[in-house]
Formats: sequence, C-alpha cells, structure tokens
Amino acid sequence: MTHLSTTGLAVEIGGRTIVSGVDLDVPRGSMLALVGRNGSGKSTLIRSLVGLRPPAAGTVHVDGVDLARLSSRRRATRVAYVAQEDGPPEDLLVGEMVAMGRTPHRPPWAVDERSERELVLEALRHVGMAAKVDRPCQHLSGGERRRVMLARGIAQGCDLLVLDEPTNHLDVHHQDQLLQTVRRLGCTVVAAVHDLSLAAAHFDAVAVLHDGALHALGRPRDVLTPELVRDVFDVGARHLTDPVTGRVHLVLGAGAPPVPAPREAVL
Repeated sequence: MTHLSTTGLAVEIGGRTIVSGVDLDVPRGSMLALVGRNGSGKSTLIRSLVGLRPPAAGTVHVDGVDLARLSSRRRATRVAYVAQEDGPPEDLLVGEMVAMGRTPHRPPWAVDERSERELVLEALRHVGMAAKVDRPCQHLSGGERRRVMLARGIAQGCDLLVLDEPTNHLDVHHQDQLLQTVRRLGCTVVAAVHDLSLAAAHFDAVAVLHDGALHALGRPRDVLTPELVRDVFDVGARHLTDPVTGRVHLVLGAGAPPVPAPREAVL
C-alpha cells in the first residue's frame, strides 16, 4: 500500500492561486475525502496530487518520491486517477475500455489480450459490470459509465487510487456500493466528494477546502461539526446520538425528525 503526503502545496490556474498551504499525510490503506463548496478547488487540487497540474509551490510525495520527478508512465504505475467527467469512448467495448488501465504495465506496442482478460473481468466484477464486458460503451447509462471508469482505475493495479467525484450519476444504492467496493480494495484512497453524508460514512479522514486553503483536517466526527458545516457550507446541522448503538450521526438540513427526510451520516 502507498503513502501520500504533501508539503506546502499550492496550485494555480492562469496565474491565480486556487489553493495554497496544503499539508496532507494520508497513511497507507486509509481513505481521505476532500470536501468543500463548488469552486473551492477540490478538482484542481486532485489534478495536482496525480501530477497533471504542476504545483505552484510545495511538493507531492508518493512513498517518499517526489511525484514531479517521475515520468508520466512511472506515475501511472503508482497512481490510478479517475476524473470527474471522464467517460469511455462510445466506439469501444466495455472490456476494451477497462483494458486501457493496463497500458502503463505493457512494453511499448505490446498487447496480451489473453493474460489481461481475467484482470479486466476481475476489475469489472468489483463494480458489478462483468456481465457487460462485451457491450459497446455507447449502450451504457451514466451510472454504468462511472462504474466502468472506476474499473479501469482498478485494472491499473496501483496502490493509490485518486477519484474526483466518484459517485456522480449514481443512485443512492450504487453510491454506497461503490464506496464499499473501494474500501475492500485495501488501497490508499483520496477522493473529492460533494456529499458530506458519504464523506462521513465511508472515509477515515476529511479535509475541508475553504477560502483557498485547507480549512480543517481530521476524523469525520471531529471535523464535520455543526459549526463547521454552517460556516463553510451554509447548511444547518446537528449531531444526534443513536440511543441503541451510541453512534453519533450528523443530520443535515432543517434538523432532526419529525422534519421530513433528513440526510443522515454515520460518523
């Protein structure tokens, strides 16, 4: 498993600083959620963490190695990245798309379809899409496309998985299922997440981006306090303790029942 860390990381777009002074330490095998309001810099920071946007300042280290010193092929053997709006080309079959995740591990121009097919099928099994390995990508729904792109990242065989809004276009069932799948992989995971309930329920730590900086970092129950949620997201929230299990829940919105359909997250 892989250890990811950043020191004094700053990222710019067009000469404008989007986020700066980011110090992260993501232990091997843990899952970190990046949260923040729209425009807070989550996707921009993610692209810097995987080497697609050079830092304006600071460094990104993967197992102690400066990511900026690695070639794109070497980076792709260490970090698997699934972008927010990345989608499979419609003229490819599902299996062909997932097999592209194996490219960094092949010699140039090499293709070994027989040995890679089982790796592709295993990746698709993780996301419940193995039965559609030979289906054209153009016939997939939006949620199925997201699951295929995650399968491509899994097939890449890296111990560090970086995801930008991985649950986009998924229904509630598949959101929960996908993040449980990611957990079972045992990888080190960094994911930009817009749903605080998912961040609280599935991740070991939460990093909150706000006003161009890392506003808070720590365990979900310590970071996602009613005060922080109100100040950063402008949403009312409260903690409730389950009288049976003793577990603390974050209730977002108008408040606790009997207000209809509050969003709950297990912390």
